[in-house]
Amino acid sequence: MLIPLLGTIAGILLGFLIPVEIPVNMVSYTAVAIMAGLDAIFGGMRAQFEGNFSFQKFLTSFFINIAVAAVLTWIGDLLGIDIYIGAVVAFSIRIFNNLSILRGLVYERLFHKNK
Repeated sequence: MLIPLLGTIAGILLGFLIPVEIPVNMVSYTAVAIMAGLDAIFGGMRAQFEGNFSFQKFLTSFFINIAVAAVLTWIGDLLGIDIYIGAVVAFSIRIFNNLSILRGLVYERLFHKNK
């Protein structure tokens, strides 16, 4: 669990330290890709805590989530509909769900390991 957490922190720090300008027409794609990546990362952390982490499953989840989200955003652009907002909401719900479960697992591990 430590390696994904350190990688996430390092990525966030690099994001703040290295100035990157995202073209306006790519902002929705970037937002969805970030949310899809975060969903996979927190899902991987949850799986690690539950003891059933698979690196292959993590990688496929990471890239397939990003690809599907990008395709939905692209279809929405073609139709003139902001479909990406639905993907962002869905990924946000999944992220908060995984964080809630992670919080419970960490709490159990830290405060109830003697029982």
